[in-house]
Amino acid sequence: MKVSVITINYNNAKGIEKTIKSVIAQSYDDYEYIVIDGGSTDGSKEILESFSEKIAYWVSEPDKGIYMAMNKGIARAKGEYCHFLNSGDIYANNDVLSDVFHNKDYIEPLLRGIQICDSEKGFFRWYNQGNRDITLYDLYRDTLQHQATFIRRSLFQKYGFYDEVYKIVSDWKFFLKTMLGGETSFYLNHDIVVFDMTGISNNPVFHDLMYKERYEVLDELIPKTIRDDYDRLLLMDKEARKYRRYIRLGKFMNRLKWKKN
Repeated sequence: MKVSVITINYNNAKGIEKTIKSVIAQSYDDYEYIVIDGGSTDGSKEILESFSEKIAYWVSEPDKGIYMAMNKGIARAKGEYCHFLNSGDIYANNDVLSDVFHNKDYIEPLLRGIQICDSEKGFFRWYNQGNRDITLYDLYRDTLQHQATFIRRSLFQKYGFYDEVYKIVSDWKFFLKTMLGGETSFYLNHDIVVFDMTGISNNPVFHDLMYKERYEVLDELIPKTIRDDYDRLLLMDKEARKYRRYIRLGKFMNRLKWKKN
């Protein structure tokens, strides 16, 4: 089994139906599909029952949050790679899994693709750190797009499952641990997923909690002496970006002035 596609859902009947249809429409068939539902009461369970022949394993029962649900999926998975396609997300096209896995083998345990974000302002792409080697600093200041990343299942055996203590940042913590462990990644120059941006991590109400959890993880995993250096790098980056914006603005104003003259 090449890949285990794992979907978690709670009271999102419309989203789970859309996601299931996207998975079973894939032209590639060397995958298993696992759906973990948190005991939904909105008709999601009935939708799962109607698609049960297309799903390798599904369950609908109460849980304690998204990372417990993901961990249930990992525990059931048999594929070489795991891919988390949450309720409401869809594959970018019907050939995504084929483009990634057909007649391909990878040395790298993390495969990074492109995430298309479906927002109120329209569609835009996150390139998942782009076509380059990524470093610890990339994870320190940012993250990998979870739904656009395929994770070799053996990494969960090596580094542990997602930390269920946290509500928002456990996937980031996992990626940070793998980077500290020296794991490498491969950039897939493919659109992987159309990401539904209505989830908890994109809700401004939870931003303070996200930053609180990130700082707790950094306190746990990275010594203060290293963090001090990285914080200085962050500050330097911010100042450099401000300077570049200032230069661009200056050039733009000069062009306007030249046109008026």
